[in-house]
Amino acid sequence: MRLEKYHGLGNDYLILADGPPMTPERVRAICDRPTGAGGDGVLEPFVSDRADVGVRIWNPDGSIAEKSGNGLRIFAQWCVDSGRTGRAMRLDTGACLVTAEVDEALITVDMGHAVFEADTIPVHRAYVDGALDALPGSLTTVGLGNPHAVFFVDDPDALPWRALGASVERHPNFPNRTNVQFAAPPSGRTIAARIWERGAGETRASGSSSCAVAAAAVRTGRLTPGRVWVAMEGGTLGVDVAPDFALRLVGPVAYVGSITLGPSFGTEPTPRVP
Repeated sequence: MRLEKYHGLGNDYLILADGPPMTPERVRAICDRPTGAGGDGVLEPFVSDRADVGVRIWNPDGSIAEKSGNGLRIFAQWCVDSGRTGRAMRLDTGACLVTAEVDEALITVDMGHAVFEADTIPVHRAYVDGALDALPGSLTTVGLGNPHAVFFVDDPDALPWRALGASVERHPNFPNRTNVQFAAPPSGRTIAARIWERGAGETRASGSSSCAVAAAAVRTGRLTPGRVWVAMEGGTLGVDVAPDFALRLVGPVAYVGSITLGPSFGTEPTPRVP
């Protein structure tokens, strides 16, 4: 099995360049950092009859994501590097279609429209600057083809945001679980945020989470439409928010290297009996 590894601001993905189809068990073994190749997910190409290339986005826990901004930007770069497409392309995630464009320094992905209605996110109850239980901050729920819960708080790093994120991910309000973001008040056009991803946990940077934070800031009147910069632990991504909440995500991607897994990968060693 040959994998190509890229990262977007520290959010790293492994692309299946050659090898057997992915299964949840195989994905979990590959993404494990001590014993596998290590990654925040696996991108598995497939043939699409409605786009240039299809990509199945696997979370490290073996679940499948409907959309990933950084994953799609990474996959777009790999498509260009491997000669699969030109610099402008249409990608099929199985759940949605997106367009992407690769230039010399930045990869831009059209992330579709943010939605705020309960049945389209989906959530049992939608929030706009609301309160969820006794959790800190004000919650806005956002749908981007995958669900997001954006909490605006005074200072994310003053909170136990990892524990809170793990709890909110599986809160009963979110039938498909949810990605969770803790965002500070905007400073100019920049918002500092901390990210807890569904199926991955703490993440240094996330493209779809950046889009959710930017869309929530505009929806709640904290910012006007336009370019929003979302600053995360791994770095900063740009999100263009249109008045109708169409979103474009822009940022860099870096190639890490090629990994070939050994023929015995995934098999447990036989314990030696003294």
